[in-house]
Formats: sequence, C-alpha cells, structure tokens
Amino acid sequence: MGKASEQQVIEKLKSLEGWKLEGKSIKKKYELPSFLDAVRFVNKVADLAEEADHHPEIFINYRRVILTLSTHSEDGITQKDFDLAKKIDEEASRAYRS
Repeated sequence: MGKASEQQVIEKLKSLEGWKLEGKSIKKKYELPSFLDAVRFVNKVADLAEEADHHPEIFINYRRVILTLSTHSEDGITQKDFDLAKKIDEEASRAYRS
C-alpha cells in the first residue's frame, strides 16, 4: 500500500464529507451533544482503530473531537486512512449524526 498523490487524495476526499487535506494528513472535526458523548465517540474510534491496526491522532475539547489520519510508515496518506475515515463516519452517523 503506497502513499497517495495529492491529486488522488483530493479525489478520494470527495467521497468523505467534512474531511480535509492538511499537510500529510486528512482531518475532520466532529461536534457531539456533550462531553460524555465526545468521550464515548472517541472510545468507539479507538475500537475501530485497534481493529484496523491504524491509529489516529485524537484531540478532545469539551464536545469537539478532531481526528487526524496519516500513515506514518509511508510519510503520508494511504488507502488505510480513507478506509478508517469511512468507518469512523459510519459510526458517527449511526450514533451521533455528526
């Protein structure tokens, strides 16, 4: 699995609502109903990440969660990042309607 070109990243981001290219990563901010919902969401993201063996950078600020995905071993963005982003969005839409 190789690193995606910037053009490939831009194309793939079209299918992921709210995710943005930032440097060598893709990033998204989620607004949850409460702090506890944000923490629960992060726990679900942790389960998905562990299952995928691909771990995002996670920032929690009250009810906001910011996730940053990058494949460090490839020094950029790969299909693993898009796959995990999609799973995270599916979880968010089921549980929180982000």
